[in-house]
Amino acid sequence: MTTNPPTSDVDLFADEVLLDPYPVYAELRERGPVVHLRKNDVHVLTRYDAIRGAIADWESFSSTSVGFNPMVNEALAGTSLASDPPAHTRLRAALTENLSPRALRGLKGQIEAKADSLVAELVEKGSFEAVDALARAFPLEVVADLIGFTGAARDNMLRWGQAAMQVLGPMNRRTTESFPIAGELYSWCSEVRAADLAEGSVGRGIFDAEARGAIPPDTAGHIIHQYLGAGVDTTMAAIGNIVALFGSHPDQLARVRADPSLVPAAFNEVLRFWAPVHAWGRRATRDIDIDGATVPAGAQVAILFGAGNRDPRHYENPDAFLVERNPSDHLSFGYGPHGCAGQGLARLEAHAVIEALARRVGRLVLGPEVRVPSNITRSIEKLPVLEVIPA
Repeated sequence: MTTNPPTSDVDLFADEVLLDPYPVYAELRERGPVVHLRKNDVHVLTRYDAIRGAIADWESFSSTSVGFNPMVNEALAGTSLASDPPAHTRLRAALTENLSPRALRGLKGQIEAKADSLVAELVEKGSFEAVDALARAFPLEVVADLIGFTGAARDNMLRWGQAAMQVLGPMNRRTTESFPIAGELYSWCSEVRAADLAEGSVGRGIFDAEARGAIPPDTAGHIIHQYLGAGVDTTMAAIGNIVALFGSHPDQLARVRADPSLVPAAFNEVLRFWAPVHAWGRRATRDIDIDGATVPAGAQVAILFGAGNRDPRHYENPDAFLVERNPSDHLSFGYGPHGCAGQGLARLEAHAVIEALARRVGRLVLGPEVRVPSNITRSIEKLPVLEVIPA
């Protein structure tokens, strides 16, 4: 026998929740694996097993509603991000062709050298603003070079990438203010041609795939949109989190310094402890039973990755940051057909930053971090490093 899920008056997109959602996540998790939020009219998935099952089941939980307002879902219709198999399968193949481990192998040395050089320069300065100088600067340069962005497109990457995530929220002030900026990115991607991108870049390769019929006509621009729209803001958030967590947990940085083989495990723990994505949408295609509670057909669903990543039913001592935990099954990259297409590149970048920090930094003395409410990406806006004690 199934029943209606428990309800809550929590506003998932209220400023105070966006700034620190973890107390709310814990409260919702205790209510049940699925909770109906009356203020948002959204069914949130809160526990690890429910989330993992839902993101693997594209037939029941459709990606045609990844955003929380109809305008953005309409704008994204037909893209890899907001489609289901079989259309999704073909579009994703073109997206991931240049993001496979084999394709990225040639970039590894170049990315590691960039990260090491940047970290060395910042350590030499002795103090720096970690978000602008590292968390944003590094991935923006990597992605710009990879896709072949030049000129105005390169200059606007940060604005465009942030707005593209912000508009996935409900129709609140943040969303409405970001739509015009996200529209600039959409317009640019609609008009971009191979000649606008640097020779030898992945962006040029996507146009080559379109020319030979490997992807449908007029979809190259949509795919380039996803590289920037879905990948940059989340990676910047993750790298900012690396600096903040190692600064506040010097014992964990020391463990990585003593054993560099812990670098991949450390990044997995960063992603588990602070998920870069707050909420992600799905649409229920049928009545779905989750532990005896029904998510009705047509319901807007919100996947709460951060809630699942701190579920004590799955992770022991989940509120502790422990690099030796190695939670390789964390939820922050998603799972199944829609698992993060750019996770290989994100790992390359983050591993390179962690390696450079562990090698060069003994301790980071941090000032107070500043966060700004954001609908979808949970990131640090300002993070002063007051002093670097070299390794």
